Amino acid sequence: GEVELPVHHCLLGLAGKLSGIATVYSHPQSFQQCRRWFAASLPGCRQVGVSSTADAAQRAREDAAAAAVASADAAELHGLRVIEKNIEDEPGNTTRFLVVGNHAVASSGDDKTSVLVSTHNRPGALVRLLKPLSDSGVSMTRIESRPARQAASGNWQYVFFIDMEGHREEEPVRSALAVLEREVGFFKMLGSYPRVARPGDS
Repeated sequence: GEVELPVHHCLLGLAGKLSGIATVYSHPQSFQQCRRWFAASLPGCRQVGVSSTADAAQRAREDAAAAAVASADAAELHGLRVIEKNIEDEPGNTTRFLVVGNHAVASSGDDKTSVLVSTHNRPGALVRLLKPLSDSGVSMTRIESRPARQAASGNWQYVFFIDMEGHREEEPVRSALAVLEREVGFFKMLGSYPRVARPGDS
């Protein structure tokens, strides 16, 4: 399944004040979500990306001149003080979490399907990757790419994470996936699951 939860970022530190902060730790995505606040409130600080907001809070706990971008709960867990609340640029900021299981989920009538595929970086590769979806009338709701590794030829190979509307056992998704699997170098079905309800959905 998928769950979307509101995310509110706080600036945490030992001293509980902005003055004296030289370094701020957080996950890189958190920094991206708070760019305007940092430009206005801490333009000169050094931003250091770490693996998680929990790791950031732990680092801030060890340095009085450091702070972390994390949740208010992280302040309590790591013995820090909340310096500023809700520093995210967008008040409606949410994070999507995927619910992972070891069994298939039946169709709910309002589903998404997620797959991982890879292709070499060559002219027209992305078009060929998306054509089966287009030809079948399947709506893609998300695509993300990451470089996977460098082949012996020197051409980068990319992995694409794709979300689409519909359940993998139902047409037209089933037909589109069958063609897609034949076209790509690597194909992994992540699963089909009920689409999360969003505010304003009828």
